[in-house]
Amino acid sequence: MEIIEKQDEKSRRIKLIEEKLKGKDCKLTPQRRATLDVLLENQSKHLSTEEIYGLVKTKFPDVGLATIYRTLQLFDNFDIIKKLNFGDGCYRYELSEEQKHQHHHLICIKCGKVQEFDDDLLGELEQKIERNNDFKVVDHVVKFLGYCNECLQSYDN
Repeated sequence: MEIIEKQDEKSRRIKLIEEKLKGKDCKLTPQRRATLDVLLENQSKHLSTEEIYGLVKTKFPDVGLATIYRTLQLFDNFDIIKKLNFGDGCYRYELSEEQKHQHHHLICIKCGKVQEFDDDLLGELEQKIERNNDFKVVDHVVKFLGYCNECLQSYDN
């Protein structure tokens, strides 16, 4: 049952993205679809361009790295994906979420592991910022830097 639900969700997201592209006079080409499939299949992995390229190439051997770069730029321009910078020297990507705020990230400064968390504790702060600054907040980005449990364990030993 869960596999069917995941397939239904994947199909729903692909259809929404396809409609978004059509609305901007773009098509979901086979190369773009292969890139989208990789992003959908690796949603919590925060893949770099080169990692996405490697995974797409297994499904679509003739694809070039420049095509992946252009596809990711197009997806970013149309808010299909978010381009993230975790300070490791390369951009990483994840699919945009449909709700107002993105999840946040915990980044280990020793091993580079990235964990997601969904708690949004900034609603009250956003309201205060809006009130005090005549400013409409539409989103925010939060990343916490520290040490993951594995690195803490090895540090203690």
